[in-house]
Amino acid sequence: MSTKVLFTKGARVWLKDADTVWKGAVVVKDYNEGVLDVEEESGQTTQLTIKNDSELPPLRNPDILIGENDLTSLSYLHEPAVLHNLRVRFEDRNQIYTYCGIVLVAINPYQELNIYDNDTIFAYRGQNMGDLDPHIYAVSEEAFKLMERDSKDQSIIVSGESGAGKTVSAKYSMRYFATIGGSGDTETQVERRVLASSPIMEAIGNAKTTRNDNSSRFGKYIEIDFSKNFQIIGASMRTYLLEKSRVVFQAAEERNYHIFYQMCCARDLPELEGLELDHQDEFFYTNQGQNPDIDNVDDLKEFKKTHESFKLLGFSDSDISYIYRIMAGILHLGNVKIMPGGGRGDNESSLIQAEDVGLVNMCNLLEVELEHMKKWLCHRKIVSRNESFTKPMGQVQAQQSRDALAKCIYSNLFDWIVFQINKALRTSGKVNKFIGVLDIYGFETFEMNSFEQFCINYANEKLQQQFNCHVFKLEQEEYIKEGIEWKMIDFYDNQPCIDLIESKLGILDLLDEECRMPKGSDKSWVEKLYDKCKKYDHFNKPRLSQTAFLVKHFADKVEYECDGFLIKNRDTVMEEQVAILKASKNNLLADLFLSEGPESLGA
Repeated sequence: MSTKVLFTKGARVWLKDADTVWKGAVVVKDYNEGVLDVEEESGQTTQLTIKNDSELPPLRNPDILIGENDLTSLSYLHEPAVLHNLRVRFEDRNQIYTYCGIVLVAINPYQELNIYDNDTIFAYRGQNMGDLDPHIYAVSEEAFKLMERDSKDQSIIVSGESGAGKTVSAKYSMRYFATIGGSGDTETQVERRVLASSPIMEAIGNAKTTRNDNSSRFGKYIEIDFSKNFQIIGASMRTYLLEKSRVVFQAAEERNYHIFYQMCCARDLPELEGLELDHQDEFFYTNQGQNPDIDNVDDLKEFKKTHESFKLLGFSDSDISYIYRIMAGILHLGNVKIMPGGGRGDNESSLIQAEDVGLVNMCNLLEVELEHMKKWLCHRKIVSRNESFTKPMGQVQAQQSRDALAKCIYSNLFDWIVFQINKALRTSGKVNKFIGVLDIYGFETFEMNSFEQFCINYANEKLQQQFNCHVFKLEQEEYIKEGIEWKMIDFYDNQPCIDLIESKLGILDLLDEECRMPKGSDKSWVEKLYDKCKKYDHFNKPRLSQTAFLVKHFADKVEYECDGFLIKNRDTVMEEQVAILKASKNNLLADLFLSEGPESLGA
């Protein structure tokens, strides 16, 4: 039956709206080829010109289906139907969760809800998905039950745009497993350790952005290990794509990683004595966003939680002290004032005053030679075939070198902390099965988008492709295999966008090629993109820019500014600076750079 016969007098439809995205309307005359008369909810009558059947407006669901807890129960499943159903459930019924088949859709309420206590956990224990209201615990129970019943490893993927509530959802899922998978004193300690990893990872890996006060600036995959009796016996964590640039730069209204603000607020505590800490506004690496506070968050209390978590996970007092000294050293490194030099022209040399307070404090805390550090923050070694010589760096180049060093120290320390957490969570027993929880960056688009957003959105493209394959392709193939009568759903395939990024002479290939060029530059690279990538439908050059490029992602079209792509992709630190850190009397710092291979750093 043609859908045209449904557009009779009284039929209810959705119309696009600039303010509310979609608005309701009623058909006032039977559809006549090319013309559809509708009356909007405001009473205004509109005549729509329909060139072909695909331009007919989406039909609305009957009232009896509005607010269904599973979107697949709707007669019409399209964008306005989904959005309207979610809005009714959220605004009218205070329900943040809705199913869409095997997928749980969650709306972030941006407030604490009393729906996650132990009573709720045990209410969902043993229930099938759909027996009770949609909930993150229902998905967690389904994963646990399938692991028990089928004796197969399971994974939960938590995805969504930045600020959607992924980290909190992953945390509640882990809490569910820790509660139902625990038994006895020994396991209780294991569960406590699994949960104690969250405050540490949030302190060193989360930050305030314009979209989210507690945004994860790294991706993580946690495997929770179970015994033959399906009790938790251990866990392990893998991390991805730490946003290192945040250590040295924050956009307006944003913050660096929480740990720095926690330490500044807790500077008078005995644990931080002698670190020469001050108010966060006094450090360049924490004052650029000019908005250091987060509503309803006490950084002093959060520091105490972080400190207690370190102790619970078995970090020694000396290791904790070394961690704080290195963190404080990074803050002081950011305050090292690098000025234009004299004699060779301002652009060709730079210098640091001998009495520079930032340099003195940083060298004391990191326990490195001041004169050596002062020299190699402003100079670099050039090695040719037959000789090597020292060349001064200009002010801008020296500042970039300083920032690269700060990022490298923080990244290595981050990896080491993750490695130590994994050691604390590792089990000596035999692992029977595991449940994995993937909490990765959400899709991002800001006023200014750079290398970090590009990597995040590329990762989300791959995740979306996996989702499409699992939910649409494989599911529909299963229906056909079983002989179920089914109209194939035409879903968005994002392979062309992935080809633009991954293929030969695609964005990443051209970036790597430009990084190998002795005189490669961001400007030269973006010009090559304009030439080589114009054949892709998902690539565009902005009309009013010579330094940006547009990528049409599955979620949105994003404009990326090329500035900084090459230096961030190279991600190099001068060997002379690393040699100074290797000779540090701070045992942990020296270990971070003496260790060989990613495993020793916990990467």
